[in-house]
Amino acid sequence: MPTFKLVLSDPRSGKSKQLEVKDEVAQRLIGLRIGEVFDAQLIKEVIDLPQGFRVKITGGTGYDGAPMHPGIEGPVKKYILLSGRPGLRPGKKGLRRRKLIRGNTISDQVVQVNAVLIYPENWDKEPVIQVSEESKGESKAEEKAEAAQ
Repeated sequence: MPTFKLVLSDPRSGKSKQLEVKDEVAQRLIGLRIGEVFDAQLIKEVIDLPQGFRVKITGGTGYDGAPMHPGIEGPVKKYILLSGRPGLRPGKKGLRRRKLIRGNTISDQVVQVNAVLIYPENWDKEPVIQVSEESKGESKAEEKAEAAQ
């Protein structure tokens, strides 16, 4: 069974959360493409989101580190000539490189899927994914205390 890391970004808070998606839930994501939107209830076993939220797939990475590219159809790997994003950040003007790129469809060869949370239109509450500075500092202090023992 496939296993993914789903990086779910929240545009309202600017934070992202990395989730482990396994077995049956991961099987539901196979075959989806970059740019597709699905109901967040599809991943309710992984993260509890209120009704009405949707998730848009924005990209991903294969097990070999090759990024997914929206212009390549299917779950394939190809060497293509790139001159810009996604997949290449040119250092000089006019730079082009032939790089290994993965197609735009999620397969069992993909290890990371990047996605953005889409809020319902009438949502006026606080952001769903929140990381407060206090809890972040407390967890680091706990880790240091455990490491010292």
